[in-house]
Amino acid sequence: MKKIKIYGAGGHSRVVMDLAEVLGYTITKIFDDFADHTQPLTGDNRPSLSESKESFLSENEPLIIAIGDNHIRCSLADKVKSPFVKLIHPNAEVSKYAELGDGTVVNAGGIIQAGAKIGRHVIINTGALVDHDSIVGDFAHISPNVALTGHVEVGEGSHIGAGAIIIPKVKIGKWCIVGAGTVVIRDVPDYAVVVGNPGRIVKHIK
Repeated sequence: MKKIKIYGAGGHSRVVMDLAEVLGYTITKIFDDFADHTQPLTGDNRPSLSESKESFLSENEPLIIAIGDNHIRCSLADKVKSPFVKLIHPNAEVSKYAELGDGTVVNAGGIIQAGAKIGRHVIINTGALVDHDSIVGDFAHISPNVALTGHVEVGEGSHIGAGAIIIPKVKIGKWCIVGAGTVVIRDVPDYAVVVGNPGRIVKHIK
């Protein structure tokens, strides 16, 4: 029996729990630093929320950080010492010539083509495309129906909003935000927020 612990109990966590169960995992523990313990979790066979972080982390079982916020995922990854696993939905298409880091989740309909390199604790969300030879840095989030065309680079911690399109060979810096539906046709510097078609920088994040 494959066992897994889930760190996080929000909306993204529920998707990850479903995916883990589809892949044959039994969820043994769930913890969230800010969870509302009065609200039941969906799923008849799932455990109740752990009250203690120390107890949650005490057993060395595989773990996924199921938190959508890239900054929080990044912060926790360096503190949690449990082994991390990759979760890839059976309805996703991942080339055997692609590379995926530990803690990464690929949801239903995600496509990762040959030569792509996906970092640690990345979210490749529903229906997202990472085309050939593209690079996605650690802790990034590629939202539903995003298209990263060939040779695109997305920096650490960047969030690419739903339905955005990044044309070939464009580089997105680290900790950027690309708004939903944005079409990015030129490189984006670190910490920039980009929106529109064509994409334009509207501010920088400190």
